[in-house]
Amino acid sequence: MTAILEAKHIDIGINKKTIVHDLSLQIPEGKITAIIGPNGCGKSTTLKAISRILPVQKGEITFKGRPINEFSQREFAQCLAILTQSPQAPTDLNVQDLVEMGRFPHRGFFGRSSKEDAEHVAWALEQTNMAGMRQRLLHTLSGGERQRAWIAMALAQRPQVLLLDEPTTYLDICHQLEVMQLLVKLNRELGLTVVMVIHELNHAIQYADYVAVIKAGRLVTSGEPREMVTSGLLADVFRVQADEFSCSNGLRALVPVDLCR
Repeated sequence: MTAILEAKHIDIGINKKTIVHDLSLQIPEGKITAIIGPNGCGKSTTLKAISRILPVQKGEITFKGRPINEFSQREFAQCLAILTQSPQAPTDLNVQDLVEMGRFPHRGFFGRSSKEDAEHVAWALEQTNMAGMRQRLLHTLSGGERQRAWIAMALAQRPQVLLLDEPTTYLDICHQLEVMQLLVKLNRELGLTVVMVIHELNHAIQYADYVAVIKAGRLVTSGEPREMVTSGLLADVFRVQADEFSCSNGLRALVPVDLCR
């Protein structure tokens, strides 16, 4: 496995409290990685450290072997894009304006939009099937459409890595699958490395190539989700009993049935 991002024995703290302890993790290049674990275990905290939103107290995070702290803010934004939980934008902003914001790392704070910028924005809208909605105001979009607009903004950065914190939260099952299938398309067709914090474990099994399991701020295990995400894992990490079923596509599905006593 070739790792594009690597965390080496990192501690991460918030308000003087250490949330993540001695965590080491490799993110495979060109793959979809799912980070899973119970609420409050440090999943989102880890993602924010990878994106430099949060500093590490100890250890090091590298991008292609280079410590992420050595990158300028602009240079790093050209490499990685992150969508946090429930991102906010002005209500009078339309889709086109939002996606154009993704070009800021490439033209500077006061730089004017160029022909190249316009081409990248049009490309990002096409990739996310949002070209026909470019003039729609964000507040008029459905949850799934709004999430695709934000993904288009991130794509306009032309990053090598896309980080997403719970990208299917608050979406109905149809829009959840729509977003997951879009991420698979972007990964397969563009070679985009995708890292997502996700609660729906069956989505990790169905769509991810690699999974990292965190509990109480520590890495429990990592590997291929079809091998790692089992009823035994749910019992050990989530204290949930689950039944396993074989899906029509040959993959496994888990259905929680009770709490572990």
